[in-house]
Amino acid sequence: MTLPISLDAALAFQTLDDGGLSAPVPGHFSNGPSGMAPEKGFPFGGLLAALCAQSMRQGLALTAPLRTLSVQYLSAARFGEQLAFRPRLLRGGRNVVYAAVEAEQDGRLTHHATGTYGLDGATPPVTPLHLPPPPLDSLNPRATIHGPMAPHFSQHVEYRFDGGPNILGGNEGRPAVERTGMRMADGRPLDEVGLCYLLDALYPPAWTLSKTPAAMTTVDLRIDILTDPTPQTAPDGWAFFEFRMLDLGLGWTVDEAAAWGADGTPLALSRQRRKLLPQRTA
Repeated sequence: MTLPISLDAALAFQTLDDGGLSAPVPGHFSNGPSGMAPEKGFPFGGLLAALCAQSMRQGLALTAPLRTLSVQYLSAARFGEQLAFRPRLLRGGRNVVYAAVEAEQDGRLTHHATGTYGLDGATPPVTPLHLPPPPLDSLNPRATIHGPMAPHFSQHVEYRFDGGPNILGGNEGRPAVERTGMRMADGRPLDEVGLCYLLDALYPPAWTLSKTPAAMTTVDLRIDILTDPTPQTAPDGWAFFEFRMLDLGLGWTVDEAAAWGADGTPLALSRQRRKLLPQRTA
């Protein structure tokens, strides 16, 4: 697949005069339908999370693995215009480093993130989340996201659903869960920024419960990386993901996602809070 710009190219920052970093959000990373202009949607939260993670690592010259990223989405950035990222070190230590970054466009904050970085210890692992996924070759490559209503950002992802996709009512009367193998469409090796992208690279699980799903927007996304992916656990960049709705009510929905390697190694968890948008009256 030939993509307009790769994830790695989208994460290539320019250095600002004040030492900050900047990058634009190209329109083909919109969460709007691919059959419409990017401006019918907003910049994809998974890309913004990856930008936050990469700006802290690059801007602060961090070398320890990322273990937790927490992003608050404050306002929507405009496509094609530079976003300025200003990372700062909150506390450095021998074993754990705390960092933060603010992103703004023309003086308006668009999102804020914190990152926890740290070295792993030699203690023996206890992994109750270990769960061997279905073999990749058992998943139908035609069970994917496509068509004019597929979001722009999905062109950067290769999907292989396990029993889905179930968007627009396919899970009515049963738990709102979607399971799929995923990798970046260009086959890049899976790493921390790839996990940040893929852990948000699906429609809200609540949208599988009804043929007329409510509009919503992400306000908070937290990602915990449990184990750094390797070519052995994520061959050719593939990992297996499960997205699950935890709660829907009082104007909010909360989802979680988990990622596993090919051998069942738990790679990462995420939790996302979305705000339901007011319904327009006729």
